[in-house]
Amino acid sequence: FTPDNILALFIPNTYEFYWNTGADKFIQKMAKEYKKFWTSDRVLKAKSNHFTQVQISIIASIVQQESNKEDEKPVIAGVYINRYRKDWKLEADPTLVYALGDFSVNRVLNVYKQIDSPYNTYMYKGLPPGPICLPSVRSIDAVLNYSRHQYMYFCAKDDFSGYHSFAETLSQHSANARKFQKA
Repeated sequence: FTPDNILALFIPNTYEFYWNTGADKFIQKMAKEYKKFWTSDRVLKAKSNHFTQVQISIIASIVQQESNKEDEKPVIAGVYINRYRKDWKLEADPTLVYALGDFSVNRVLNVYKQIDSPYNTYMYKGLPPGPICLPSVRSIDAVLNYSRHQYMYFCAKDDFSGYHSFAETLSQHSANARKFQKA
């Protein structure tokens, strides 16, 4: 682990510690729990998709910030994996919020796309150097079990349900975006 990707070590769960547990013992416990979480099945899924465990956690952190709809997370993960594999920029709005450092931002503006940060996935190809949040187990599993499809784009649905409209082409995506903007 590096200072940039250390968040990938921490798997959200309930843990028991004594009040006087030191930092070294805490990290040892987290490393033990990390190894327990990354079962041979999970490691095999990551490797079979040509990702490391840290890369899975990075993608999961983006997916986590994109949607709170658990049933949609594997589809969103599929979009980011499709972009990554086609050597596209991820263009993930949550990475801009992270790069900005203002987590109260509700609407991502075009001016944010100019922030020079390795976390700006509008500026730089590939994955950011580390997770942008502590991804849940469900988000990690959504990436490990991502939906295989041809979608390259998504935007918020025009019904304000919190779900997204997915598209394979830019023209389809533009039509979806216009519907949302009109609503």
